[in-house]
Amino acid sequence: MPWGNCKLLPLGPLREPLTAIKRADIAVVHHADLVSEQKVKDIELVVQEIKESLPIFYTRMAPSYFFEPRNISTKMHLEPLRDMVVLCVSAIGSPDAFVQAVEKIGPLFVDRIDFSDHHSFEIEDIHMIRKRLRQLEDKSGYKPIVIVTEKDYDRDPEILKHLHPFQALVLCSEMQIIPHKGRNEYSFMSLLKELLEV
Repeated sequence: MPWGNCKLLPLGPLREPLTAIKRADIAVVHHADLVSEQKVKDIELVVQEIKESLPIFYTRMAPSYFFEPRNISTKMHLEPLRDMVVLCVSAIGSPDAFVQAVEKIGPLFVDRIDFSDHHSFEIEDIHMIRKRLRQLEDKSGYKPIVIVTEKDYDRDPEILKHLHPFQALVLCSEMQIIPHKGRNEYSFMSLLKELLEV
């Protein structure tokens, strides 16, 4: 839902009217890999109706590695998550994107608990998460792992340490430009450099 109900805050998700696109030098459509090709075309049409010459780039979040809250300096590969039971816990605006990214890594089973965006985890939340972890362990016979986003970890790095004896991992991802219509990361960086020099 790129424009939501097309209304400004607090009635809708927009911080500015769509006509503000006229001031933009570049448009970036984030999580473009999670929508249909038709939806991408629809977004493109709306943007071009407002500013036809505006270059449009498409991005995705690509998981790169994990780290443990108790040892943030150690990067862990994504592969060990395969064949594991996972509980995704998030308080972000696009939890579906996060869960889908984890599912693509290939765990045996993925469950989720979604909190509202910017939620600050409390000890009651930890109790609820631990209860769900015990249920998953009883149901699957495997000890589940909690996966959170970097954003959620940064909000309160200490709270995840209270999940012991269950392991918690933080998924680190990087934004990537999706090559589309001759536009790629190189052309994006070149255009940014050009704009910054002006």
